[in-house]
Amino acid sequence: MKNFVLSIAVLLFSFSLVYAHRNKSKTGIELFFAKTLPTHKTKNSFVKIDSTIIYRFFKTHPKLKKYKSDVIALYRKRNHNAIWHDHEGLIEFANLLYSKVNLLEEEGLKSRLAYKDKIDVIFSDASANNLTQTDAELLLSSMYVFYAKKVYDGIDSEKVKEMGWFLPRKKLSYENLLDSLLVDPQILDKNEEQLFSQYYKLRDVLKRYRQIEKNGDWNPIAIDSLDKIYKPNDSAKTIGQIRQRLAITGDLKADSKSNVYDSELMAGIVNYKKRNGFNIDYLIASKHIHRMNIPIEKHIKTIIANMERCRWIDPALTKTEEYIIINIPSYRFFFKKNGQNELESKVFVGKNMTETVVLSSSISKIVFSPYWNIPKSIIENEIKDAMALDENYLAKHNIEWNKGNARQKPGPKNSLGLVKFVFPNSEDIYLHDTPSKDLFQYEYRAYSHGCINLEKAKELALLLLKDDPDWPIERINEAMKGEKETVCILKKKIPIHIGYFTAWVNDSGEISFYNDIYLRDDRLAELLFADDSK
Repeated sequence: MKNFVLSIAVLLFSFSLVYAHRNKSKTGIELFFAKTLPTHKTKNSFVKIDSTIIYRFFKTHPKLKKYKSDVIALYRKRNHNAIWHDHEGLIEFANLLYSKVNLLEEEGLKSRLAYKDKIDVIFSDASANNLTQTDAELLLSSMYVFYAKKVYDGIDSEKVKEMGWFLPRKKLSYENLLDSLLVDPQILDKNEEQLFSQYYKLRDVLKRYRQIEKNGDWNPIAIDSLDKIYKPNDSAKTIGQIRQRLAITGDLKADSKSNVYDSELMAGIVNYKKRNGFNIDYLIASKHIHRMNIPIEKHIKTIIANMERCRWIDPALTKTEEYIIINIPSYRFFFKKNGQNELESKVFVGKNMTETVVLSSSISKIVFSPYWNIPKSIIENEIKDAMALDENYLAKHNIEWNKGNARQKPGPKNSLGLVKFVFPNSEDIYLHDTPSKDLFQYEYRAYSHGCINLEKAKELALLLLKDDPDWPIERINEAMKGEKETVCILKKKIPIHIGYFTAWVNDSGEISFYNDIYLRDDRLAELLFADDSK
C-alpha cells in the first residue's frame, strides 16, 4: 500500500511539471510584455563566454561593434554560458533564427548583416567551417541582436531624433525577448502580439503589391489635359486605363475593358476616393489620375516606411478596452471600444511650420468652455502684428491680458471651441473643438498651430462621460455654453496615439494611401535602406 501511494505521488508530481511547462510556454509573450519573463535555464555550456573572449571577438569583428553592449548583456544574464550551442551542437532555435534573417525582405527590410558569409558557413558547409566555437557562438548572438533590432525595434531612435521626429517608444529588452523565444521558438512565426497589429496587415499587403510589380501590369494612365474632368457616361481611352488600374487595386472586381464611364466604374471611383482621402463624388480630375500614376515601387516603399512606424507603437494600445488613434496624413480620428469604431471624425492638424507631433499618452481630463492661453510664439509672430493694424484687435477677439500673458476668454469664438481634451505631453498638444467648422469640408486640412482640431468634439465628450452619473447630458450642455471654464477629471484615462501613417490597412484588408503632408516618407526610406553592414 505504501508503494502504491508513493507511485501516485510521483505521478501527480510529474503531471504538475508538465502542466507548469505548458503554461510557461503559452504565456511567454504576455510575460515578455509585463517584463516578468522566467529566466531561461540553459544546459551546461560547452564553453564559457567570458568578457575577455567577447572583447577579443569584437576587436576582430569591428563591423559588429554596435551590438557589443547587447551581446555582453545576453551572456551576463546567463552566467556566461553558451546560448546557441550545447553538447549536441547547434540548438534548434539557431536554425529557425537563421532562416528568419534570410527572409528579412518579407518584413520590408533589406539591411545586410556584416560577416554574413561566416554565418552562412555555420549552417551550410561543415567542412569549410574553420571558426572557433566561441567565434561561432558570438556571431550567432550578434545575428540575434541584429534581427531583434531590425524587426522589433526598427531604425536607430537617435537617427530618428536627428530628423526632428519624436519617437514614442521604450527600448526593447533583448535579454527578455530571447528568454521568450528560447521557451517558445515558434513565437517568431506567430509574433502578432509583439508588434502593433497594423504592422501585420501592411506586411500582407506588401506581398500583394510586390506581386503586382512582378506581374508588370501597372501601366501609366494618359492625362489628356490638366483641365479635363471625366463625368459619368463619358467615353475615352483614359477611362479604359483607369478601369484597368482599379481592377488591379481591387476597387473593381474585374476589368470589363470598356472605355465608357458606367455605373460599375462609378462605384470603383467612389471606393478609390475613400481609400485615398479624396472628397467623395463621381468626377475624375487630373489630380486623381496623378495619384493613380504613382509608380508601384513608390507604393511599396511607402508600405515599408509605414511598417517601420508601426514598430514605434506599443502593441498594448489596441488591447485596451477603449483607445483613441489619430492619423495625421488622413486627417481622421477614431475612438475604438471593444475593437469597434465608437466614433469617427474629421480633424485638422498642424501646418508645415507647426507640425503636429507623433506621440502616445492618455486623456486625463476634459475642459468645457476653456480659456485659450495663447503661446508666446503666436503673440510675437501674429497677434502683435494684428494689434499694430487694429488697436481694437484684442477686444474684437475676446482676448485679455492675464498675469503678463494673453488669453482668449471662453465663448463660441474661442479658438479651442467649447471643449478641449487634455493628455500629458511635453509638446503641449491637445485635442479640441473649433469654431472654424467650414474647414472640415476641404481635402487638405493642415491649418493649426500643432494641436488637433476635432469636428465631433461634443460627441466625444458625451461618449467619454456616458457612464459617469456625475455628468448627465444636461450638465454637459450647461458647461458648454461658453460662459465659464469647467474642468472634469476623467475617472478612467483613455489611451491616445497620434500617428503619422501615409498607408493604412483596414480590417477588410483594403489599403489606403494618403498624402505625405510633412514630406517624411523619403527621408525615412533613406534610413531604412541604408547599408549598415559597413
